[in-house]
Amino acid sequence: MISVAGLATALREDGYAFVASAEMRAALGELDDWPAFAASWEDLHLDRYMADGGRYRRRRHSLFSASGARVIQRPHGPHWQSREYNPLHGGIERWFEPITDEVCASRSLGTILEWCRAMFQSLAPTTERWDIEVHQFRIEARANEPANPTPEGPHRDGVDYVLVLLVQRRNIASGTTTILTPGGAALGSFTLTTPFDAALVDDARVFHGVTPVEPVDPQLPAHRDVLVVTFRKSS
Repeated sequence: MISVAGLATALREDGYAFVASAEMRAALGELDDWPAFAASWEDLHLDRYMADGGRYRRRRHSLFSASGARVIQRPHGPHWQSREYNPLHGGIERWFEPITDEVCASRSLGTILEWCRAMFQSLAPTTERWDIEVHQFRIEARANEPANPTPEGPHRDGVDYVLVLLVQRRNIASGTTTILTPGGAALGSFTLTTPFDAALVDDARVFHGVTPVEPVDPQLPAHRDVLVVTFRKSS
């Protein structure tokens, strides 16, 4: 099983790390409510802020914070990015439906957030408080309609660290994660294909993006579900 220390070393050296499903499952331990947690992606709301006019992204969003070993939920608020980091959707407050109380209180989400806190605290041990944002994303793919997990292209999120955890892929092709230097040079690529496959990103050092997805069988429903967790040092 890959350790927090081993992943921290990879992030320090490369700015990113891919964690395969089996290793991530082992790191998180038994999550007895995972089926219900994954099923909550069936209850996401259409993202009405899509500047490309797309209607292929559904999401929910909630705020948390961490101080010491304690992770707590904050009152609901907007997601905001500057145009420097998100020229397509930045510069405005985007209010999404909150993640449900049941999901926020779930063992699965609590375990994931605590694992992230330990992981990212090991990289920045003097940090006293973290601002955390949690996003549930579903990208729906249809025939002859582009579906872009990152419509803004390769980008940074304007935070310190990012976890992208695959929850489910159904009838989906492509969706390759690419990691680049700020100058655009390729550092690596991989595809999240199995639930619990994960990407960790040092957002201050590298850009990340995901290639468009498409249905394998255009006659059947197709979607890519991910959990995205961002940690930013609180000012």
